[in-house]
Amino acid sequence: MITGQIKNQIDQIWNTFWESAGITNPMTVLEQMTYLFFIKMLDDAQIQREAISNSFGMDYASDDTFAYGSWHNPETGEDVPVDTLRWHVFKHYEPDAMYRTIQRNVFPYIKTLNRGEDSAYSRFMGNANFLIASPRALVKIVDGIDTLEMNDRDTMGDVYEYILGKMAASGKNGQFRTPRHIIRMMVELMRPTLDDMICDPAMGSAGFIVEAAKYIKAHYGAELMQRHHDEHFRNTMLHGFDTDQTMLRIGAMNLMLHDINNPDVAFRDSLSTDNTDADRYTLILANPPFAGNLDYESVAKSLLATAKTKKTELLFLSLFLRSLAIGGRCASIVPDGVLTGTSNAHKAIRQAIVDDNRLEAVISMPSGVFKPYAGVSTAILIFTKTGAGGTDKVWFYDMKADGFSLDDKRNPVVDNDIPDIIARFHALDDGVESGRARTDQSFLVPVDEIREHDYDLAFNTYKETVREVVEYEAPEVLIDRAADLAAKISRGIDDLRELIREPGR
Repeated sequence: MITGQIKNQIDQIWNTFWESAGITNPMTVLEQMTYLFFIKMLDDAQIQREAISNSFGMDYASDDTFAYGSWHNPETGEDVPVDTLRWHVFKHYEPDAMYRTIQRNVFPYIKTLNRGEDSAYSRFMGNANFLIASPRALVKIVDGIDTLEMNDRDTMGDVYEYILGKMAASGKNGQFRTPRHIIRMMVELMRPTLDDMICDPAMGSAGFIVEAAKYIKAHYGAELMQRHHDEHFRNTMLHGFDTDQTMLRIGAMNLMLHDINNPDVAFRDSLSTDNTDADRYTLILANPPFAGNLDYESVAKSLLATAKTKKTELLFLSLFLRSLAIGGRCASIVPDGVLTGTSNAHKAIRQAIVDDNRLEAVISMPSGVFKPYAGVSTAILIFTKTGAGGTDKVWFYDMKADGFSLDDKRNPVVDNDIPDIIARFHALDDGVESGRARTDQSFLVPVDEIREHDYDLAFNTYKETVREVVEYEAPEVLIDRAADLAAKISRGIDDLRELIREPGR
């Protein structure tokens, strides 16, 4: 958790972008902050390497980011001393000199980086643009970032998540960010292991990958000391793809700040023919785009074979089934329409999950979960790819509270079903849920009953509603009461008439 002081520092930097730099788009603010974070982290890492080299009397590596010498700027044709591009150097410049250095040299320089531990981030820097228009605003922003201790990756990871939260709270670009506590719940439900190959094919800001990595670190810290586990964790376990270069930069920075320096993060349209992943991953965690429509020609034919549709939410489920290895698991957020849609494609994808694989759980979430930027009702589907069926009973849970108010403010509240969801899901094999009634908040439904309902996966389809018995008075009593009331009204009208007829009135 970050302290109130650090939050205040971030808020001041954020306000400087808005008030002094004139940048009011939250996505642009985050992108510019991300560039500057990266520039500072490069220099901080170089300073650490130099300190180690000095302590052992070693020469500096020739391939260091800021190796001694000069760099030829292809945009200006000038040879620039590399030392002048380092954060700890230019932060002492006068405002105009600092501005010229960053705009003309530092930004063009970081676009050329594509090696070593920085490659996961630097390969997305090719179209980075420096948009801070005021030298004095830049000085304030640099001074603010300079106060952050960026070598503490745990703290900086929390800082970046706080910034992502500010972006979502602004009501703009929030669609890229699944609430962190929902991501954490899904990771806790799936319990990733050191043997997993984890993927989010629509990664956005990489929240699912980050939380999965944090879970691995927290539960397998000792095992990660072993070289083969550490190499798998850093280089081959984590995979994420997106079609937005800005989000790839933001996601890659999120991963770097959580000490994940070499994930497989790439620009890719996961639904296109360019994506050939099949039988590869053991765990998929995702919140894919809703309500999109694609042309059949742009979609991989293997995805259409499962469900011929243009709807992205159905195509992604088809992708998950193709991409998972046998025994691989998936937890994905889907809109309610996926659960109840009556089109052939909706039924086909649900049937494929239920009959050809193993559907384990459907967790319905209230519509307020994604406020303030969306009010759509959603659910979490949890299934395992078997290729040979295996669905016996499906666990349904009706989440009514997630620890926050379900209005646009999303203030913390006491009511929270998430701990109960996690505990009950992991106790399914203990038989506890078998005794739950259909009037409860969770229960098991036999697969044959789901088939009888045309593979409808809505909680309310299987829920039993207890109606309170209300006893009404006999009709004769009600008629007599109405007659008495009518007589009273008639007498009142007669009295009014008498008053009107009285002399002097």
